[in-house]
Amino acid sequence: QVQLVESGGGSVQAGGSLRLSCAASGLSFSSYSMAWFRQGPGKEREGVAGNGRALGRTYYADTVKGRFTISEDNAKNTLYLQLNNLKPEDTGMYYCAAAPTIMWWYNWHLTSSYNYWGQGTQVTVSS
Repeated sequence: QVQLVESGGGSVQAGGSLRLSCAASGLSFSSYSMAWFRQGPGKEREGVAGNGRALGRTYYADTVKGRFTISEDNAKNTLYLQLNNLKPEDTGMYYCAAAPTIMWWYNWHLTSSYNYWGQGTQVTVSS
């Protein structure tokens, strides 16, 4: 049974940083494409960053490039998202997602591309 458990969310002021973690179990971590999504108040869930497992490529939404960094620790089966220079518009519930397929630039950010989801961790950024 695949489980994804996020942690590390919190409340910070604009310009602050957070590090989110996603502990994965029940899957072959290095064989799954992993990604972070977020859903702000009244907004649709959107892809933030992903490890597509294709030629070592990582993908980022334009809104977070240069501020967020996705990484992983295969020994711990854990995915991370470092959030720097946070803005109020980054506020939302952040979700970890996994899929047993390679992701590419045209599909990594689609919610329909992923089979498994965590429960989310809340990030709140105040101005």
